[in-house]
Amino acid sequence: MGRYIMWVLWPSFIAAGMGVGIIFSLIDPTELVILGHPLHVSRTAVYTLGFFILWAICAAASALSCFLQATSHRDEGR
Repeated sequence: MGRYIMWVLWPSFIAAGMGVGIIFSLIDPTELVILGHPLHVSRTAVYTLGFFILWAICAAASALSCFLQATSHRDEGR
């Protein structure tokens, strides 16, 4: 089970790190506006929140890939 968790979390961690680097090199966190209201938080908080959101999205994609691969191998074994 630990092996599967690492297959999901490690690649998603790397992808989220690259994604945050790309996104925040294009967007200034102090200029973000959500629902018409500017954010009044520090840059570090926006970077951290952005990283964890991207990590969750990438982890969901990785987990779905592992799930689909496992069910594919199960179906081939019939």
